[in-house]
Amino acid sequence: MRIEPYDAHQLDAVIRLSLRAWASVFDSIQKVMDLDVYREFYPDDWRVSQQKAVEGVCAAEDTNVWVAIDAGSTVGFVAVKLHSETSMGEIYMVAVDPDFQGHGIGTALTEFALDWMKHAGMSVAMVETGGDPGHAPARRTYEKLGFGLLPIARYFKKL
Repeated sequence: MRIEPYDAHQLDAVIRLSLRAWASVFDSIQKVMDLDVYREFYPDDWRVSQQKAVEGVCAAEDTNVWVAIDAGSTVGFVAVKLHSETSMGEIYMVAVDPDFQGHGIGTALTEFALDWMKHAGMSVAMVETGGDPGHAPARRTYEKLGFGLLPIARYFKKL
């Protein structure tokens, strides 16, 4: 497996792997979130909004994106934003194709992003993830790499 800078010709592969990777996450979110609120966030299908989010991140000038390549295929990606005013790097988005999960690719992408942030002059790294069961693998990866949790409660109510 190698990590290389994202190129626009990889967009379809990044979208496909992301939607596959996040299917179980969105199933989990739907189970723990009020259904009316969930439908407000994702009125059509979560895949529609997530595809747009991935397209936006991959095209954003303020975001750096890298892909993981294994056996000639794009199997994961990580997107990083730098907040120079606070010297903080943010792992904005990360996904690994389900067929390749559990092999250290997410960890490698995260470590790569952390090293890149440090060399870019950042002194703090931040990543956000969900507290639902579907995000448990992501939480384990971040904790394994030394991230500390800031407990935050975010409540939603359908109006």
